[in-house]
Amino acid sequence: MTFLSLLLLLGIIWTTHWRLRLQPDGWWHAFLAEVELHLGRQTSLALIVAVGVPLLILALVLAVLKPVAYGWLLLPVHVLMLLYSLGRHDPRQALAGFRDAWRREDLEVAALRAEQDLGIRAETPEALLMRVQEQLLWRGHEGFFAVIFWYVLLGPLMALAYRLVALTASHARSPALRAHAEQLCHALDWLPARLLTASFALVGDFLCASRATLSEWLNWDIATSKLLADAGRAAADLPVGLSAEAGVQGLDTLWQLLVRAAVLWYVLLALWTLVGR
Repeated sequence: MTFLSLLLLLGIIWTTHWRLRLQPDGWWHAFLAEVELHLGRQTSLALIVAVGVPLLILALVLAVLKPVAYGWLLLPVHVLMLLYSLGRHDPRQALAGFRDAWRREDLEVAALRAEQDLGIRAETPEALLMRVQEQLLWRGHEGFFAVIFWYVLLGPLMALAYRLVALTASHARSPALRAHAEQLCHALDWLPARLLTASFALVGDFLCASRATLSEWLNWDIATSKLLADAGRAAADLPVGLSAEAGVQGLDTLWQLLVRAAVLWYVLLALWTLVGR
């Protein structure tokens, strides 16, 4: 069922806009606000309640549906949970405005679109382009690869837990609660991010990617986004320069790197499924 759910997920993402319709977070923001109101000073307990209550409800739904129709009713629940657990932004769509402005060599508009669409600021065009490249790889990881990793490893409950922790880190009003959620996010990102960097090496320039990240593989303190950016740029062998063509080509190359890594993950999962039988 795991592989079938992932195939259906891929088909839905490519052919429909259901993902956006199934990702309303208004209920979550309201629930998180209530949790903070009543447990604001007990940040650890607040995080447990904010994430644990939706997981408990999902666990009950899965338990009720499991014996019905030989468990086939679990399939749509798995797919729906995967769709909800994906990132809240389409990386390519979010980059479209910046990409078009950069191609026109309109650096002012490119900087404005990066700030409005991506929340990125930088003092120089070079730094701006590097931040955008880093954002593309990071969103690919947290919006897709990390969710897939935890779903395959521990099922829909863990995929949903990952997204709820990430939402808490982004939307909690309490700095202490936000800090707790960010620490947990870092822990949840640690292993899938390193598997993704290894995937970059396998589908890209293996030697360059290995040299760029091997020394940092076991470094707990390095930011996940930086590790992914270093590995991605090295594996993709990005063109040097700030020209319009080089900048756009670099973003396209990184996107293709993410696509090839996704294909690799699906192939390995298919082989694992066949061997497991």
